Amino acid sequence: MRPWNFSAGPSALPLEVLEQAAAELTDWHGCGMSVMEMSHRGKQFTQICTEALVDLRELLAVPDAFEILFMQGGATAENAIVPMNLIGRGGLNKADYVLTGIWSNKSHKEAQRYGDVAVAASSGTQVVIDGQTQEPWTWYPSASDWKPRPDTAYLHICSNETIGGLECADWPDMASLGAPEVPLVVDASSHFLSRSIDFGKVGMVYAGAQKNAGPAGLTIVIVRKSLIGHALPGCPSAFDYANVAAAGSMFNTPPTYAIYMAGLVFKWLKKQGGIAAVEKANIAKSRALYDYLDGSDLYVNRIQPAARSRMNVPFFLRDESLNSAFLEGAEAAGLLQLKGHKSVGGMRASIYNAVPPEAVQALITYLQDFERRHG
Repeated sequence: MRPWNFSAGPSALPLEVLEQAAAELTDWHGCGMSVMEMSHRGKQFTQICTEALVDLRELLAVPDAFEILFMQGGATAENAIVPMNLIGRGGLNKADYVLTGIWSNKSHKEAQRYGDVAVAASSGTQVVIDGQTQEPWTWYPSASDWKPRPDTAYLHICSNETIGGLECADWPDMASLGAPEVPLVVDASSHFLSRSIDFGKVGMVYAGAQKNAGPAGLTIVIVRKSLIGHALPGCPSAFDYANVAAAGSMFNTPPTYAIYMAGLVFKWLKKQGGIAAVEKANIAKSRALYDYLDGSDLYVNRIQPAARSRMNVPFFLRDESLNSAFLEGAEAAGLLQLKGHKSVGGMRASIYNAVPPEAVQALITYLQDFERRHG
């Protein structure tokens, strides 16, 4: 049996997808070529790309009012590409950001190169919530406390902080925040395809593929068509959403193999029963793991319960001198990539769609055994 991979990204892919890709590696459907060797404008890859777009639109019920773009550079590049395309909309030259952890802070810092960028809300302070003290970046500001400017070009959030383990479960309608004309822009990288999306509430959603959608190299951008065509004069042509949309994501050579792999993942998701089915499974997996951590005397999760991510579960050993022994034992037990991000320490289990319930149960069993021996 393969080990269980809890990496935060690049992350576990469905074994079925890996096996199909391996079988098709040197000859895709009898055409005599690997997908890696195909022209991106040839009929074979055109079929692959079209099917991926159709399947993704079906999976997420993406309305016709939105374009789906396949781009490169990851969500980190989008930190710059978003303001280059949107901040100049209507001559506004303003953007607002909700800060909730490392990734939203990176997005905010990058955007400051392009205009007047303000903070609409932040969890960067210590607060008391439901009688519990929450340290900075361990809680998510209530949408009722977001203060976007009514004349800003967009409001940006990171809806799942991969490193911190926070998730914004319910995106607000911007009208409720007093900014009905302001589009909500969402970096959904690490919970993309793990739950449904209400596109009536957003102007744009983007995600690096390497969490739930495929291998690294592909960035998925779902953007309302009315927001396209406002790029700053200095925006590189390959990053202008209008150019990418007009060319059907073929303005330049796209990440062909990553698109092919993502297409296989989309078909796998449809076979699982679609987004509703995987969301139900994700709720059960995360609940089981959090329930064990909450009842433990050895481990602790420091995230505000209402803001806990279903995808990325950080935790700490109360006695951190045991960290090395914990990780060595986990690897010996076939539980890989559990070390927390270097910026926060501790442990982190990323339990994306391709991580099955059996993997989470194996982790809980190991946690129990380690606590019996060291608690």
